[in-house]
Amino acid sequence: MPPATAIARRLLLFGLSAVATCATLPAWSAAAARGEDLLPAETPVHEAIDRYIEQRLSTSDVTPAPPADDANLLRRTMLDLVGRPPTAGEVKAYVASTDSDKRTQLVERLMASPAFVRHQTEELNALLMDGVRGDVREYLSTALRDGYGWNRIFRDLLLSGNDQDVERSAGQFLRSRADDLDKLANDASVIFFGVNVSCARCHDHPLVPEWTQEHFYGMKSFFSRTYENGDFVGERDYGFVSYKTVSGQSRDARLMFLTGAVADEPPVPEPSEEEQKQEKKQLEELKKNKQPPPPPAFSRRAQLVEVALRPGENRYFSRAIVNQMFARFLGRGLIEPLDQMHPENLPSHPELLDWLARDFVDHGYDLQRLMRGILLSRAYARSSRWDEEGSQPSRSLFAVGIVRPLTPRQYAMTLRLASTSPDQFPADISPEDLDRRMEGIENSARGLSDLFERPDRGFQVSVSEALVLSNDDRTERELLRDSGDSLLGKLKTIEDPSELIETAVWNVFGRPPSPDEVQVLTEYLAARQDRPAEARRDLIWALLASSECRFNY
Repeated sequence: MPPATAIARRLLLFGLSAVATCATLPAWSAAAARGEDLLPAETPVHEAIDRYIEQRLSTSDVTPAPPADDANLLRRTMLDLVGRPPTAGEVKAYVASTDSDKRTQLVERLMASPAFVRHQTEELNALLMDGVRGDVREYLSTALRDGYGWNRIFRDLLLSGNDQDVERSAGQFLRSRADDLDKLANDASVIFFGVNVSCARCHDHPLVPEWTQEHFYGMKSFFSRTYENGDFVGERDYGFVSYKTVSGQSRDARLMFLTGAVADEPPVPEPSEEEQKQEKKQLEELKKNKQPPPPPAFSRRAQLVEVALRPGENRYFSRAIVNQMFARFLGRGLIEPLDQMHPENLPSHPELLDWLARDFVDHGYDLQRLMRGILLSRAYARSSRWDEEGSQPSRSLFAVGIVRPLTPRQYAMTLRLASTSPDQFPADISPEDLDRRMEGIENSARGLSDLFERPDRGFQVSVSEALVLSNDDRTERELLRDSGDSLLGKLKTIEDPSELIETAVWNVFGRPPSPDEVQVLTEYLAARQDRPAEARRDLIWALLASSECRFNY
């Protein structure tokens, strides 16, 4: 939280100027081969997470940070599950509750809400469509609402039909990359298997024996017959991938998965020149009539799905998404970097990764079960403050909550909600009316979210973002609007400085002001009694532009 001096400084500034063969299990998944070494399968997910993490903390002689307070944890949870912070009323009600099971009830209620589907749709779309145009939101919204497993989502994205609207939305994953098969192969490897194989395109990886040119071109071969035809994606029945080794030898690539498993395929003769002309003519006619191309007799992409989900081969697939979810909700993956899941890069908690991957597969690749388990763990609930003597423990221990920058959608929602009058959310509002009102704010925040970059792993506030928060007229108009439904409009009705400060801080930060903040803000308002309207605007803007609004902590 920003110190009072930082708020005073900001206020002063604004006051002055406004596959077939199995490979050997790698070391990082060896525990999976020793199921008896893992916790029992019936262990609740959150308990397994805490058992493994706290065991590591104990052997490292590290005492973890205490749990975050209720208000902090509520904010963190709501940002992660529904993409927004709580209202002041929601915070006060949650903190006042004495129900011992209130945290579990909170997570279940949020995950059952329409806002959960909307927010997780955005988050998964960002994962799947990073760096490309288009989106798969329509498909993901259906998938999340209907509880699709991650295995079905994977299958649909790689094998989606072209004749239904939702299927065509799923097909955008391929269409957006169909003109660059190298990128398609590597993106699929990174997203679904946690492996960036691009460095093996020209030579075998110098540090990872398991990553060779044969692996890269083997993965590319699964996509080599994919092509775009108008608004549709097709797959040919013929075509092979050849490559040259560093020694200059020419080789034909096999359909090889990352584990070394090789998929068999029937021999296919290369079509004659006349047959290719007829095929081209047919595709042009289908494109003109906005019709999909015919499906292949043998689909290489279907072979990739089959081998990637095969028992014994699915360890990359299951561990990759577990690692992604751990990183999203806890600020760090069990394996870092997230696209370097290989035997030379050991996980921080190998048994935990194996247990979670096993549980994920055993329960139908259930994303919601995995999310629920992570959010109900003590590791997720730890305070991000380290008040002990000595330096803060390594992040890999998960001893302290990791501060995470908000996504553009979360940040835009935080700013819009914080600048909305608390009177818009009365205590007796029904859950349905509250969700409708929040959905309206989400829609109004879309334009604002476009002004912010999605944070990467080494996040720093960009120059463009700093300018947006310092002198952008549009942002100021949206967040400092003087209307009956705005925070500024509400503060104009309050004469007492103490009540004004209490209302503003609660509305923006979801907590009461500290004594230092009360003193600084009171002195600021008193020094500008001759221009109260400007003082209120600058007070709100200083709170909105603070780091406390920018991060999930």
